[in-house]
This record gives sequence, C-alpha cells and structure tokens, in this order.
Amino acid sequence: MTTSLQFISTATTNGVLEREFILGDVHGMLWSPVAVDQAPLVLLGHGGGRDSKAAPMVGRARMLTAAGFHAVSIDAPGHGDRPRTALDERETVAMQHAMEIGEPVGPIVVPYNLHLAERAVPEWQATLDALEQLPGIKGPFGYFGLNMGTAIGIPLVATDPRITAAVFGVFWYDETLAEHARRITVPVEFALQWDDQHIPRQSAMALFDAFASPQKSLHANAGAHKEVPRFEVDSMVRFFTRHLL
Repeated sequence: MTTSLQFISTATTNGVLEREFILGDVHGMLWSPVAVDQAPLVLLGHGGGRDSKAAPMVGRARMLTAAGFHAVSIDAPGHGDRPRTALDERETVAMQHAMEIGEPVGPIVVPYNLHLAERAVPEWQATLDALEQLPGIKGPFGYFGLNMGTAIGIPLVATDPRITAAVFGVFWYDETLAEHARRITVPVEFALQWDDQHIPRQSAMALFDAFASPQKSLHANAGAHKEVPRFEVDSMVRFFTRHLL
C-alpha cells in the first residue's frame, strides 16, 4: 500500500492537536500534545464494531497525550467507513445471530479476527512508517488493544520490533495467536474479565501464559465481557510511562 499520508482535518482541543488522516484507503486519527516537542507514540487498536474515532479511542488518546505521548488509531478492515467484503458481512451476521440465540461466539470471532489481523498488520506497519517521518514523533513505540485490538495487536507486536511495550486482553486462547505470543518478549500487561460470558477465564489465562515476556502482568477484574473498569486505562498510561518515557 502507499505510504503517502495526508491530513484531511486538523483541530486543537484543550491542548491536544487532533489530526484525521488517510493513508491509501485507510482512515485514522493522530492525537499529539501541543506543549511537547518530542514524544513517544502509542498505537491504539479499537474493538470490533468500532473505529478510530469511537469514544473509547478518543478518551484513551487524550489521557495518553496528557501524559506526554502521541496516540494514533486506524480503522480496521471492514470498520468505520471502509468497505466490507462478503466475508465481513457474513461473519458479522453470524456473530450477531449467535449472540441473539445464546450460542458461543468464540468459534466465529476468533478465526474472523485473525483474518482481519492478516489484513490489518501491514496497514499498521505502513502507518508507523509514515508517522516516523513526522517531526515530534520518536521511538520507542507502544501498542494498546483489547478484544479485536488484541487479535490484531499480538501478531503486529510479534512482527514489528519498533513496538517495545504492549497492553492486550479480553480475548480467547487460539494456537495460531499463541504462536505469535510466544515470540513476544517486550513488557506486556494483560486484562481479563473474571465473569466474562463469552471468554472462559481459563482460555484468557492460557493466552496470557503464552507470552514469552519476562515482564508481564495479569489484571483480572470482576465483571462481564464489556465491563472492563475505567481504571485499567489509568494503569495503561502508567505502564507506558514506565516503559516508554
């Protein structure tokens, strides 16, 4: 894909420079602290059904910029305004149907998210290639992503040595994903929901166990699948402050 990044809108809010960009057919958002000349960059992977401008992405990005980081998020394939393939449509319908009738969604979500990762990892790398050329952005780089953001983020971090710290969580164990995790040795923080109605805790714990990182921590919180506490974002910011600043 092309590496020519173009900004299509710019705004400044409460000391944060917010820039929307396109890179080929990929849309994304870049948040930067106005008062900082040089800062590390954190990549934010969104969850399924969301996009780079979703409220959780904006909130996390603003917390990171307040701590002195740049933050970037891009729309995953088939998300936001990006066109959906026939497979995207079919898998989305199947997932929604399984949830409606109470069947396990893991057998649908896991292979589909891994398929999205195959498409998204090169896009993330091209985005990082382009952003490295901008003034004010310097390494090291971090990655944060839960749910689908974990399915995409694990193979990305395993592949790209520029990413030196990562936060994952709320996803199933899968042997293909575990093979990527076994190649990751950078510091890792991993969140799981103890009462997740979709992901058995043993499955999530097995994925955490697969990481080869000598520095890794498991954050287990009570609550259902979508009830990850907001204070885990505070923990994410502290984690990147330790390892990137």
